[in-house]
Amino acid sequence: MAWTWRFEKSDGAETKPAVQPEEFPTQGDAESWIGEEWRALLEGGAEQVTLFEDGTKIYGPMSLRGE
Repeated sequence: MAWTWRFEKSDGAETKPAVQPEEFPTQGDAESWIGEEWRALLEGGAEQVTLFEDGTKIYGPMSLRGE
């Protein structure tokens, strides 16, 4: 199993993240990483993220703005 994030602008268009992620072995690892890196990702142009497990959407989009 691999957990990955998709990084998007506010209109849903995919964007390259300012901080390059990895594939995560667990959902908790992926969520912890977002918790640590969301500010840098937001400053780099990502407005929202979507979490996938092996290509299947789990949830999102989730705003990085905390609104």
